[in-house]
Amino acid sequence: MFHELDEVLRQLLIREIPVRNGEVDITFDQPTREWAARLSRPTLNLFLHDIRENVKLRGSQQWTTERRKDGTVIQRRTPARVDLHYMITAWANEPDDEHNLLARTLMALMRQPSLPEDLLPPSLKEQPVPIPLQVAQEDTLRNPADVWNALDNEMKPSIVLTATMSVDPYLPIVTPLVRSRELRIGQSTDPATQELVEWAGEDALWTIGGTLTCDVPLSDLQLILVERGDVIEIKEGGEFVVGRLRAGNYTLEISTDDRVLREVRIRVPAPDYDLVV
Repeated sequence: MFHELDEVLRQLLIREIPVRNGEVDITFDQPTREWAARLSRPTLNLFLHDIRENVKLRGSQQWTTERRKDGTVIQRRTPARVDLHYMITAWANEPDDEHNLLARTLMALMRQPSLPEDLLPPSLKEQPVPIPLQVAQEDTLRNPADVWNALDNEMKPSIVLTATMSVDPYLPIVTPLVRSRELRIGQSTDPATQELVEWAGEDALWTIGGTLTCDVPLSDLQLILVERGDVIEIKEGGEFVVGRLRAGNYTLEISTDDRVLREVRIRVPAPDYDLVV
């Protein structure tokens, strides 16, 4: 994933600086003293020196749910947001050439609030939000001298670029679609258990859910629980939920303003409650 981001940054700089006929090399190496001694051409180096989670963008850990036609549900956690910090330096024979290359790089990156869509490979196009770029921001590299000391090289002017990516370390969870839910009401001798006292009697209420499929637009339909006269809400995808039902047989009426399309007998509980008209 990170190496793909490197290549996008390379292509972005080649296009926006611009770099013609390979006049400048763009690398992603550690700018050590030995590395610098081997350079023979003008070089723009993007050293990835720090990776950490952006806790300000963490928010609450939420789940997204996707229903599949095979009756299962895929649940996914919200991806984490990670900041990648690049230290950009220019290398040439003359300081004027280095400063010119740094200035052109700074202007090119400041024009881009996020990575351009047309440069992204398929894997990065799946990011939930565009990948933002922050350039030369305060406190992104607090002690550059420490970095250069660790690299055993002389300090040079640099631009810090921060790209924020979404990474998903969590495996999706596949579970059966919940079709019904039972609520048992009664007296318990021990609150820590779900066992009810038989002699005190108990009651059970069910909540059921299904999907209505019809050639008629869902907005033109009414779904009625005949035994209670309740109009059941039909959601955008055809899903519906009926609550406070005791075990037994019921009738669901599917109608428009001028006629009844179908009456369906259902039993509570049952394996599913999908309706097709």
